[in-house]
Formats: sequence, structure tokens, C-alpha cells
Amino acid sequence: MELICPAGTPSALEVAVNAGADAIYCGFSDETNARNFPGLNFSREELGEGISYAHRHGVKVLVAINTFARAGATDVWKRAIDDAVGAGADALIMADVGMLAYTARHHSSQRIHLSVQAAAANPDAIRFYVESFGVRRVVLPRVLSVPEIAKIIKEVSCETEVFVYGGLCVMEEGRCSLSSYATGKSPNMQGVCSPPSHVSYREEGDKVVSRLGKFTINAFAEDEATAYPTLCKGRFTTSHGTGYIFEDPVSLDAATMLPGLRDAGVTALKIEGRQRGRAYIESVVRTFRQAIEALEAGEAIKTGSLIAMSEGQMTTAGAYRKTWR
Repeated sequence: MELICPAGTPSALEVAVNAGADAIYCGFSDETNARNFPGLNFSREELGEGISYAHRHGVKVLVAINTFARAGATDVWKRAIDDAVGAGADALIMADVGMLAYTARHHSSQRIHLSVQAAAANPDAIRFYVESFGVRRVVLPRVLSVPEIAKIIKEVSCETEVFVYGGLCVMEEGRCSLSSYATGKSPNMQGVCSPPSHVSYREEGDKVVSRLGKFTINAFAEDEATAYPTLCKGRFTTSHGTGYIFEDPVSLDAATMLPGLRDAGVTALKIEGRQRGRAYIESVVRTFRQAIEALEAGEAIKTGSLIAMSEGQMTTAGAYRKTWR
């Protein structure tokens, strides 16, 4: 199975390559990719240099152009597609039907991967993208169990990629409106969930209160780490008490699920975290490279070493080990 690793900056790309990635995914410094944070992502020149560096080391580069184009502004997305192809991207990661059609029509030899933002979670949906646009790989949403993934793989002709580490989404990807409700900016269009321009913190007595737009998201005691405010991971007071109503602050760690994912026929394993620093990239990529090598050698996979890198210092196997309906 290929190991697909994030890079939010050129230096992170070099770290991921040196740590053992088979492929790097990254995006341009604009709204065409779903991690559109200040200080992240690549200029055109940086992408060209990054692709050259990766290719010299036998590593592929996948360019995420995976937000949904705004009506009347599709030229921004088309230009990103043209520039990524021109830079030598090994694949484009995409979700917007119009932009998929544009790529298939104008760059017929370009390899296309379907982004998790498309939320294609069943064989019929996947076949539509494969037959309509020549999609070669689909990144599956993080709502499927391993048996469900295995069933899908048996019925589709394209490769499959699944997330194995990093942040989780409370909704099926591409189907969440919480952030846009609070800020007016859509994660799936402007490319940023909980944009920094709408984030604020203030001290109230002995607590630090975080807000997103007009909404109070959380309150932290002095001995608590102050998390970034996203609506789905806030603490709220209801008739059942105060706590994490939508989702706990926890990271996906599917290292123990690698044997099942291999047996299901998964092509590639994806690490989330383009907004994370080089230390995160180095540690997580090396750990999963070692896990894949252990799996191939028939050895036990070591677990638990990434707790310090996880959100809330907690991990979960998520829906891969689904025990609810």
C-alpha cells in the first residue's frame, strides 16, 4: 500500500519525502484547495521546485484542487488545474464536477483522483466519476467500516485511498455547513473550516474562552490546552450537562486496522495534516512507514507512539471499527 503524506509548505514536503512518503499531496495558496490557511500552501514556483525535489527522490506529488468552484469565478480553478498539470503533477485531487469535466476535456492524459470532499461512499457514486471523467482513484470518506470498504472495492474498477491518521470530520466530508453558518465562509468553497479571521480568544476570570464568529465554542481552565475553535469540537451546555456534543477532540489512528485494510484491497493510506508542522510530519510519516514495513514482514505493528501528536492526546479507530448504526 502506498503511503500518502501531507505537505503544507515546501519545507514540510522535503521532510515528508525524507521520512518515507511514497507520494505527497499539497495545494496552491488560494481558495482552490481545502486547507486555505494563511502561511500555508505553495506558490507556482514553489510547487514546481517541490515536484522536482520529490521526483528526484522517486516520490510522486498529488495537487489538491478539491474545493467547489464559485459561480462566475471558475477561471481561478481552471488556472490552478492548468498550472498544476504544467508543473508535472502526478495526479490532481478533485471534487467539483465542472472542474473534473474541464480536466478530462483539456488534459485527457492527466491522472485524476477523486477527493474525499466529493463524499463518494458507494459503488454507484464512484462508478459515475470513473465513467464520466476517467477518475483513477477515489479517496473514501471517513464514515465507512472496513467491511464496507471491502464491499465497495469488489464492485469498482478504480484504486481506493483511505485516511489512517489525523483529524476527523463529524460529517461525511463535503456535507458540513457548520463553519459557513457561523462565519459566512464555506470550507468546501473558500477552502477553510473555521477561518482565522473569525477566531478570537478572551480571558474571563480564570478561564480562556474561544469564539468563532458570534458563537462561544469552548472555555478552558488554566491547566487545559487551549484548542482551536471549530463548532463540531466545541463544548456546549444542554439539559444533559456540559460536554462535547458533536465530536470529542480526538485524532484518527488506524495503525491497528492496517491488516484489515490491506486484505480489503486498499491501494493507498493517507495521513491528514497539511496545517501541521514539520515535527508532526516527520514523526507520523516515519511511524506509518515502519508500520507498513512491519505489516509486509509479518511482524507486529507498534502502536501508541503518536499520542503526543494527536488532538487532545487521544486517538480512535473511528468508523473503521464501527460498533454503532
